[in-house]
Amino acid sequence: MFAPVYFDHNATTPVDARVLEAMLPYFTERFGNASSRHEYGRSARKAIDEARQKVALAVGAHPTEVVFVGGGSEANNLFIKGAANCLKSGTVAISAVEHPCVREPALELGRQGWLVREIAVDEQGRVNSDGYADALATKPRLISVMMANNETGVLQDMALLAEMARPSRAWFHSDAVQALGKVPVDFRALNASGVHALTISSHKIGGPKGAAALVLDKRVEVKPLISGGGHERGLRSGTENVAAIVGFGVACALLTERLADHQQRLSTLRGELERGLPTLGATIFGQSVPRLTNTVCFAFPDIDGETLVAKLDRAGFAVASGAACSSANPEPTHVLLAMGVPSGLARGAVRISLGGSNSAQQVSAFLTVLGDTVRQLQQLTAMAV
Repeated sequence: MFAPVYFDHNATTPVDARVLEAMLPYFTERFGNASSRHEYGRSARKAIDEARQKVALAVGAHPTEVVFVGGGSEANNLFIKGAANCLKSGTVAISAVEHPCVREPALELGRQGWLVREIAVDEQGRVNSDGYADALATKPRLISVMMANNETGVLQDMALLAEMARPSRAWFHSDAVQALGKVPVDFRALNASGVHALTISSHKIGGPKGAAALVLDKRVEVKPLISGGGHERGLRSGTENVAAIVGFGVACALLTERLADHQQRLSTLRGELERGLPTLGATIFGQSVPRLTNTVCFAFPDIDGETLVAKLDRAGFAVASGAACSSANPEPTHVLLAMGVPSGLARGAVRISLGGSNSAQQVSAFLTVLGDTVRQLQQLTAMAV
């Protein structure tokens, strides 16, 4: 099978071998339902409890604050819709660069009588202080600002934003899916600043798909999206995916031993990329502010991002388009548009997100292939004019 170099770790990560090894027994001899009273059930329940402790430890939370769900999108929906269902209609404020699984439930609230307020960002993708102050002046009931952007890697100053929001008495949530495993995430410290909920996900950190968590301050009242047998403190009913939860716990336990080395090594590789890209004529987005050390989002003038991604894939490199587009929806990504990037350039956005298996040799080879590919596309564009 043809296996391109994988430069798309923000989309998902390969399951760590140690994670897979820990999961396997829960597909075979330890197959019990964690709600059962016999030994098989007790064994499954013990495994979930241990995984909850590992997840909590990784983010500085108490195990009782960790609510297991099926994915990051579910966790974001659980907070936004679940918290809104316990409040009178008011304003929900979200940053203009949120993932669709935050934007769409917020817009759904808008169709139910809530006022949706988008918080502007500056040209680097950081929350604009004046725009944020204006949003806070509306006394929002809910606020959601992502910790690290999935497209640009830009990091927000969560502690500052939460402190500024305190007078509004809003419930403050952050989608930390892309941050976990790449930067330190400390829920206790953030909670002290005014963050009430975090979303984290397993498959972004070497764990399996199908497991995530909403880390939730117990003072926040949330109505479940899924009602039934009362699992997860009544917040997420349904028979638990024990194997995936176990894998999530092991993946979290492995984070602390590799985070510092991971950051340093990926920062070096990103530096190589960012020295090479401008020489080829690329514009790098969010380059002047703190970002995830593994993420580079860039574009070339007059080159379509989807076309470039497809050609790079055939040349042996798996990268992502930064554009949320299809034949039916050719619009450039809302993230870059919110940053003031012209639509033509934004439509060309490409994202590289590095991971533990990547090397300096791969980065060097990529820059060579990218240069050749861009020149070919530029020649085709010139001929078409």
